[in-house]
Amino acid sequence: MSKQKVIVRDISWLSFNSRVLQEADDDTVPLRERIRFLGIFSNNLDEFFRVRVATLKRMIEIGANKANMHLEASPGRILHDIQEKVFQLQKDFDRIWNEILRDLKKEKILLLTDTQLNKEQQKFIVNYFDEEIRSNIVPLMIESIQSFPTLSDKSIYLACKLSKADKSIPERFALVSVPARRLSRFVILPSKENEHHIILLEDVIRFCLPFIFSFFGYDVFSAHIIKVTRDAEIDIDNDVSTSLMEKIEKGIRNRKKGKPVRFVFDKEIDPSLLI
Repeated sequence: MSKQKVIVRDISWLSFNSRVLQEADDDTVPLRERIRFLGIFSNNLDEFFRVRVATLKRMIEIGANKANMHLEASPGRILHDIQEKVFQLQKDFDRIWNEILRDLKKEKILLLTDTQLNKEQQKFIVNYFDEEIRSNIVPLMIESIQSFPTLSDKSIYLACKLSKADKSIPERFALVSVPARRLSRFVILPSKENEHHIILLEDVIRFCLPFIFSFFGYDVFSAHIIKVTRDAEIDIDNDVSTSLMEKIEKGIRNRKKGKPVRFVFDKEIDPSLLI
């Protein structure tokens, strides 16, 4: 009898999530639902990194091997296979998203960037920023703080580079948290009749960077999305003086400070922002 091939649990889970991606790739599914499936895929993948990838990294740190952890392969090998699988899934995600954008365009629904706005839309964006966004963001000048801030899990940031066209003052760097959990990620713009124009929240902020940082004397701005996924496993300490409930509460609070397990950034990001 031939030996059956055993598929590693984590790779099997990624294959399950690829089925969600296949739903987004199905052009018989309504466009709204295809976008929802992309969102579900992304949320699933984030949770996979928070729990499963974080656990594998912990195994490597403590020197766990497949014999005592009942794994089908070493944690290091599994992580390597995960990286290859996720890389391919992300390529599929980008392809599907671009196809959805083309299909939306056929329906006269256009997703604009901060460089594609007409005068009316630019005025609308500035007003929207002043009324809805400004009070929900706290820009951080990196050089003005003692240590690099802890980036929150489940949040996205704009990593900003500020410079002067005539190079009369040194470049500086800043972070702006995109308030996507408090405001809609999609902002509806004034549009032509029979058309629907939309812009992403981060592009609204990107367009308004001059209004945020101009008082520093800069006139050239660039910004790129970054995102950190953190270890979400709960650590329960052995302090006998605290109750189980207190230990759990402390463990949940510490989840926000878990070790980073993934760092995602715009492929067009300025290299100086990654140093």
